[in-house]
Amino acid sequence: MSVLALVTVAFTPVTAHASKDPTPGPTATTPTDPNGIGGLAVETVVYGTHRRQSMDVWWTPDGTRRPGVFLIHGGWWSSGDKKSMSSITRSYADLGYTVFNLNYRLSGDAAWPAQRTDALGAIATARKHADRWSFDPGNYVVVGFSAGGHIAAAVGTYGNGMNGLKGVVGLSPIISPLRAYTDGLATTDPYKRKLRASAIRLAGGCEPKGKCSRVWASMEVAWHSSRKDAPMLTVHSQDEFVPPQQSQLLKQTLGQVGVPVTIFTAPGVAHSSVLYREPGVAERVQQWIAERIG
Repeated sequence: MSVLALVTVAFTPVTAHASKDPTPGPTATTPTDPNGIGGLAVETVVYGTHRRQSMDVWWTPDGTRRPGVFLIHGGWWSSGDKKSMSSITRSYADLGYTVFNLNYRLSGDAAWPAQRTDALGAIATARKHADRWSFDPGNYVVVGFSAGGHIAAAVGTYGNGMNGLKGVVGLSPIISPLRAYTDGLATTDPYKRKLRASAIRLAGGCEPKGKCSRVWASMEVAWHSSRKDAPMLTVHSQDEFVPPQQSQLLKQTLGQVGVPVTIFTAPGVAHSSVLYREPGVAERVQQWIAERIG
């Protein structure tokens, strides 16, 4: 069993467009297990001034630069915490990746695009201090769950590609908040109704019309597709409240510029991390990631 070192480290705040590098804190201690094999090291890193702008970093401190996996939790954009992702984080660290498990500002803290900005800021911090965490800044993927899948996919279509980003995975990702808004209007499904209300809250409390049209357009992942975007894998259950059709428009728009999108559909209604734990799903995701970053 590996021994973990846990250290909380504060960094100078950084955003996606920061001009000043963050300053690393103290180095974590790295214990060795009884067999003499170096264990995993773990730090909690603050990458901004808000209490939600933090991430847990898990890495193998052996001096080898390893591919990175960034994990983004779900929770309707308004709740949830990185601690719910601990077991999934550990599973990728055990596979040999450097893993960054993110918190971000929720919709009650700030409206869109604060959530995407936070994910970009966390990635920027990780890339600036790659040596510290035995991380290869030119080789990483972003994996998001439900609302976190929306953030991950929005990172994937941000600008015309991101340096080092080799793939994006979404588990039940809300690719189109506009579709969620429409689907939740005339339905008795409580989850679809809640998702509609959550999308409105993410947009700052306004519906997709008038002066709010711009923020809703920014939230639409597929509308920002470009030819240097990273390939994507999305996973949905056939009958869940975030249906596979959410990803079809993204597959179409990215396909038009030559970027592959794979949509995997599982039977049933399982959603997000529950879907990830369905038989064969985690293995399929891990295989896809390994094919992208090794």
